[in-house]
Amino acid sequence: MTDWINSLAHRGACLISGAPDGSGVNFGTPCADAGTLARGVMAIPLPHLGLIHATGTDAADFLNNMLSNDLRGLTAEAVQWTSFNTAQGRMLANFLLWRVEEGFGFALSADITPNLLKKLSSYILRAKVKLAPPEPERALIGLTGPAASACLARAALPVLEDDMRLTAAAGVRLIRINAGLFVIELPASGAASIFESLCAAGAKAGGTADWRLATIRAGLPFVTAATQGAFIPQMLNFELIGGVSFTKGCYPGQEIVARTQHLGKVKRRTFRLALSGVPATGMPIGTALYAPASGEQAGEQAGVIVDFAPLPEGGEALAVLQIIHAQPGEELRIGTPDGACARVLFEGGFETGRV
Repeated sequence: MTDWINSLAHRGACLISGAPDGSGVNFGTPCADAGTLARGVMAIPLPHLGLIHATGTDAADFLNNMLSNDLRGLTAEAVQWTSFNTAQGRMLANFLLWRVEEGFGFALSADITPNLLKKLSSYILRAKVKLAPPEPERALIGLTGPAASACLARAALPVLEDDMRLTAAAGVRLIRINAGLFVIELPASGAASIFESLCAAGAKAGGTADWRLATIRAGLPFVTAATQGAFIPQMLNFELIGGVSFTKGCYPGQEIVARTQHLGKVKRRTFRLALSGVPATGMPIGTALYAPASGEQAGEQAGVIVDFAPLPEGGEALAVLQIIHAQPGEELRIGTPDGACARVLFEGGFETGRV
């Protein structure tokens, strides 16, 4: 991994330890490049995501008993979202999960990977399962933008036509999340070469803030240390993106998650926000949002930020909000009841403002 990180430094990248989850990279500016995301393509190292492999003859049964989605029918060409929850249904982590040669691989926020690995391992007991970072080391590269597929073709990499699909060749796995969002999982020893190929094929080198902006606009938050145990899956819209099975057997928190779904008691959801007046240092994940200064609920806490990307004019965020406070034209307040302004973005095809 050191050679991969060093190659980024030679390209002018700056490793940042102050990212929301404790790691990240940028290429000269901490602000997301919204223009390139909207029109071109960006290749982005993803050191803020960690990797775990689950291998062994009992890996499928073990994970199926632990996670919120049903992976028994997951094919080698498919990927899925899933989560690991407390007995009270609160999310300790969420993952992008896929099959590997002898089991499963999954990506999650890097700042919770070591502790999550330890906690999951404590449930193994006599099962024939090994949970560990992949060996030899592997890396993740993101590719995002409307021209992503064309860039992949020019770089002699596969082009996938369907969302949440995977293709693998020569140790490189290409995952399509949607038409403008791809993840490449590959040996760390070959990451620099693939990254250069993508840039030579027309991609602009991007940083962690760019990836965050892309995933915010796609409505895909990762649980981090700041939000562990704060939300049930429905609050992060996880059942809407296929991260929860309501027909599989038991898993930690299943009763709470199912009851919430069937009784229709979801009062908080994830929405995309535009932020203004935020400090140049960014907006920490976990920052509270407050109701407008007038009205019956004036000044009460309305929600919390779960992901943030800076922009020159402020930034964009995903936030879990009480649905009653996600109203057109309302301005929420950031950090304190009289803090900087935030508003729900209802444009972009998000029904009722929900991502």
